[in-house]
Amino acid sequence: MLFANRRARPALQAEAVSPTRRGLFALGCACCLGLLPISPAAAQSPEVAGHLAAARAAAGEDLRPWLALGNAATPSSGASTPIEALMAQPAPPPAKAFDNLAFVGAKWVSAWALTTSDGIILLDALNNEEEAERLIEGGLRQLGLDPAQVRHIVVTHGHGDHYGGAAFLKQRHGAQVEMSAADWNMLETGLEFDVPQWGRPPQRDVVVEDGDTVRLGSTQVKILSTPGHSPGTISLLFDVSQGAQTHRALLWGGTAFNFGRRPDRMQRIESYIAGTRRAKEVAARENVTVLLSNHSGYDEADKKLQSVQGAATNPFVIGQQAVQRALTVIEECALATQAAWRA
Repeated sequence: MLFANRRARPALQAEAVSPTRRGLFALGCACCLGLLPISPAAAQSPEVAGHLAAARAAAGEDLRPWLALGNAATPSSGASTPIEALMAQPAPPPAKAFDNLAFVGAKWVSAWALTTSDGIILLDALNNEEEAERLIEGGLRQLGLDPAQVRHIVVTHGHGDHYGGAAFLKQRHGAQVEMSAADWNMLETGLEFDVPQWGRPPQRDVVVEDGDTVRLGSTQVKILSTPGHSPGTISLLFDVSQGAQTHRALLWGGTAFNFGRRPDRMQRIESYIAGTRRAKEVAARENVTVLLSNHSGYDEADKKLQSVQGAATNPFVIGQQAVQRALTVIEECALATQAAWRA
């Protein structure tokens, strides 16, 4: 089925972290609260400005939401948005983006259900048990799908807005939970971020690493290591279908530069940049034409879902060139942030 290891998880002591500052928090994820304050002098350096200009050029008009990543290289402004307010936003109705891919997420954090001939692969699990029951299980039922058919829960990274509902769904449906070894280790030894609204981490289950494949029926989800956002962030490659057409999709697993206050931030941003460059190569080689996020503020999934039905072309299919441009925006914003941190 897949390459995996299983180990029991010792008791975890959660590290309480309070939300802090910054409007980017609202667009990205609760993990953005680790952003490092940037001085005006650092933000105005020619190197930072050059990378941000390259990001804007790559974004054009159609990919502008991804430019929010560049805010990490600019001086802090604005008040923080409490996580309670983010989580209280009305969730988009569950809907199919493709025949075999459905959105069952919240407004600010996404969960995707990949349907197969043998059950459902869930991609991320939202904030907590309540959301897993109301949005994931409830959303699946509204779409005529059976939550009991969830066989795998692939968690892109070890932050609570993505694993929060996993333990509940595993207990209820017996699904396997897959995550990278680095992030399982983080969950066991000390959370990078935690807030009371998140569910408790699942116990260690299945380890997946770069190049592994999660298989269910005839469907395969390929694991691509893209660390940085967390120590072991993974991105996911899989096929989506609409009628007779098949498209290659990439779900980018961890976006914001949330590790700026950590002592290893320079190593983390280096690995983030390297992962982005490798993802561009893989996406070009595999003809990826669909780029998804686990936060709809970037891929605008909540808006696109409203226009899928009856549209002449699926708005999620942006084309290989646009996928490359989006990954370039991510890379250039990371480079700008790296330069600002060095200044």
